Amino acid sequence: MHPAPTERPRARRVALAEDSVLLREGLVGVLGRFGHEVVAAVGDADALREAVAAYDPDIVVTDVRMPPGFQDEGLRAAIDLRAERPGLPVLVLSQYVQRSYAAELLDTGDGGGVGYLLKDRVGQVEQFVDAFTRVAAGGTVVDPEVVRQLLRRRRDPLERLTPREREVLALVAEGRSNSAIAAELVVTEAAVGKHVGNILAKLDLPVADATHRRVLAVLAYLRA
Repeated sequence: MHPAPTERPRARRVALAEDSVLLREGLVGVLGRFGHEVVAAVGDADALREAVAAYDPDIVVTDVRMPPGFQDEGLRAAIDLRAERPGLPVLVLSQYVQRSYAAELLDTGDGGGVGYLLKDRVGQVEQFVDAFTRVAAGGTVVDPEVVRQLLRRRRDPLERLTPREREVLALVAEGRSNSAIAAELVVTEAAVGKHVGNILAKLDLPVADATHRRVLAVLAYLRA
């Protein structure tokens, strides 16, 4: 009696975003070899959004840093797409761990269908395809290095702040008001207020009166 043949994962329609032409074409070839259809292969985040709207793919595969800024455009697009289409599987394939947005993306994964792999740590084509298949089927796949860096970020919440936000928080710790900070940094008071709001949000401080939250922010600064 012959063993039953292994069932091949069902074919998926893929929207792919990668600014490197060679890597993009390579991924198209790999996915095609395993029976998947890349309905759109684009080089920037705006084109990815348009492709998802036009083709309604089964899964999105995206890099993090893409034109025009080469910062976190791809990852932010992935987060937006998950918000617009809950349950849309997204596999991030990058050289970098963009910690704040990586955490935000993974937070959208309550229903599964989320992955974050580091390009340099994918040792075999089969490893990538296995991760792709699991994410497409609603699973969650995260590189251990991504997990390590996210845990490190949680130990030091100030790592989430930009250099300017750290500067503002240092002045808050000195007891300065928003107007005094604005004068020191030669910016508007509204800009300072926005920085303070971002600081309080990134430090995950509980909702309370503004003065109390500023004190908690200062305590976080002093502990770090």
